[in-house]
Amino acid sequence: MKDMKIKKVQTRQEMKDFIRFPHDLYTGCPYYVPDLDSDIQDTFDKKKNAGLDFSDIQPFIAYDAEGRVVGRIAGIINHRANEKWHTRNVRFSFIEFIDDREVSAALLRAVEQWGKERGMDTIQGPMGIFDFDKEGMLVEDFDQTSSMITIYNYPYYPQHLEALGYEKAVDWVQIRIDVPAEVPAKYARVAKLSKKMFGLRVRKLTDEDISKRGYGRKVFQLLNTAYSPLFGYTELSDRQIDDYLKRYLPLIDKNLLPIIENEQGELIGVAITMPSLSEALCQTHGKLFPLGWLRLLRALKWKHEEKVELFLIAVRPDYQGLGVNALFFDDLIPIYNQYHFTWAETGPQLETNVRELSQWKPLHPSLVKRRRCYTKKIE
Repeated sequence: MKDMKIKKVQTRQEMKDFIRFPHDLYTGCPYYVPDLDSDIQDTFDKKKNAGLDFSDIQPFIAYDAEGRVVGRIAGIINHRANEKWHTRNVRFSFIEFIDDREVSAALLRAVEQWGKERGMDTIQGPMGIFDFDKEGMLVEDFDQTSSMITIYNYPYYPQHLEALGYEKAVDWVQIRIDVPAEVPAKYARVAKLSKKMFGLRVRKLTDEDISKRGYGRKVFQLLNTAYSPLFGYTELSDRQIDDYLKRYLPLIDKNLLPIIENEQGELIGVAITMPSLSEALCQTHGKLFPLGWLRLLRALKWKHEEKVELFLIAVRPDYQGLGVNALFFDDLIPIYNQYHFTWAETGPQLETNVRELSQWKPLHPSLVKRRRCYTKKIE
């Protein structure tokens, strides 16, 4: 593209252009679910993003000769992840571009160069600072609606990456299931045995558990323990945990957040699920005000979509394989029916995590929305 410019985002107008570009790019696309503008803004604010205590981040934006935005990207160096995994990776995130290979190449080169100047030798992405940030470029099922926790992109995106020499690092897949009218017999049987043999019990957190008994922090500490071996995972810091507790746990219906304890009262499992907010987010167009917050509140509290999001299940490693997941399904399926959810979809799960994927078999799952982390050596 003639006279295209790649700029580091430095001014308020450039940040506004960075945030709003996807709203123009995906105009008329029924599958795209927007982020809230305020969430993107906060990502780059050291006062609001605890991940920047140990990460560097730099947004870039591409303009054509007439000053129109034609692409964006951000470079991230997670120093804690690099130390843990013995790597020198720069990550790319927030990548969006028109169908022009000069634009995509220039954006990625900007991050490669930015990383190289800071001693990095490999680029990978899309990945965020933390594993719960959106990650993985969609490579299949472009005709299915996205969600609040996943990336949507056009089919030409992976074509551009592969033409530029980027290769697969890992793939994630999502599981889609129809909510059964009754708990499958296998889950019911295993759940009963787990309670009897291992003294496990399912219960729901209360606001007092979270605010006064420290269970909110225990949940995130369990996530750190259970997810530590997974690709690219970086343990949450205390400040990050505080941010998540303040931002997200108050929004979750506690009936959809079962925990499992052992005989000693130790937290050994948690499942985080909530109603889908895809339709409500589309109606906000990225804006909380004046009415965006009301649409989200309605979707959370009163007018549920038919879909429920199974964000994550975490089990303490020494209890994995002991029927803990069956206890979650035994508890949640009746509640899903009570709430009139007809189908459910998980968050992205590593295709190599066979144990995690196999747990869904009694529910006759479909594998959908394959997404990929790409990687390339920096020259």
